[in-house]
Amino acid sequence: MKRFCQALDLVDDPQKMKLYQQYHEHIWPEVAANIKRRGIKDMQIWQVENRLFMIMEVADDFNPEEAQEIAENDPVNEKWEALMSQFQKPLGVAKPDQKWVGMTKIFDLSDCR
Repeated sequence: MKRFCQALDLVDDPQKMKLYQQYHEHIWPEVAANIKRRGIKDMQIWQVENRLFMIMEVADDFNPEEAQEIAENDPVNEKWEALMSQFQKPLGVAKPDQKWVGMTKIFDLSDCR
């Protein structure tokens, strides 16, 4: 299994942050199915203030390009992404069309002997 960690900010508005959380508490079933079809075995999103941290567990043969294509070719997923965009604020290091930014692992306890 491989793990990907990504970060994203939310618009710094308590009402919008609460609504974003509520949407994720009741994610559309089609969106959850799309995530699984992409080969994502587990996904968690954590929040502190307006910063989000997403952890994805994927199979060793996971292909990010194929996963992106599956996401982009699903009209329900595209509708969800458009809806979520009103709450999201990309980090300053994000590329022009990028929302979530990949993070670099800097410590792993299992590497310590």
